[in-house]
Amino acid sequence: MDKVVELSLTEATVTVLRELAEAGNLGSGKIVVIGVSTSEVAGVRIGTGGALEVAQQLLEAVRLVAAEKGFHLVYQCCEHLNRALVMERSLLESLGLNEVSAVPIPGAGGSMAAAAYRSMKDPVLAETIEAHAGLDIGETLIGMHLRRVAVPFRPTLRYIGAARVNAAWTRPPLIGGERAVYRAPEQSGSQVCD
Repeated sequence: MDKVVELSLTEATVTVLRELAEAGNLGSGKIVVIGVSTSEVAGVRIGTGGALEVAQQLLEAVRLVAAEKGFHLVYQCCEHLNRALVMERSLLESLGLNEVSAVPIPGAGGSMAAAAYRSMKDPVLAETIEAHAGLDIGETLIGMHLRRVAVPFRPTLRYIGAARVNAAWTRPPLIGGERAVYRAPEQSGSQVCD
């Protein structure tokens, strides 16, 4: 009989985010939005049992993978802060995003956003972003912060704690018509377009 190994919240999150990073080719300069309901992770309805202890474990995991791969992390707040995003000021400024004023706390912003905000050197909130990928732990609806063409990703672990996991990476839109080429040809074709 196979022994079932139960992973910690940190181990499960590292596993899922590494898989997403591999599938979406996430590395230096890429942006990953993280949405978390710590209530759902703990096994209760979203918004009813947030836990900073849970957020700290997940934060440790996502920061570990981001350091390995080199991508930037942004954290989605809950609807009480209009799903604003916590990030380092340097990222906000490099992207030319508009800052919004609030400080996330567990009761308004969510435990994950609050923990992320407290852990940063110079945290700020932005209203929106177009991230290259996203990890949604507990169905917090991060899609509004992804680039336009999102590719659903199904990790091997579908739950972290008691929360369902959804993820996506994005790709550029494919433009053109029947003559469009989406990969560099091995050798130059004979068709000419003037």
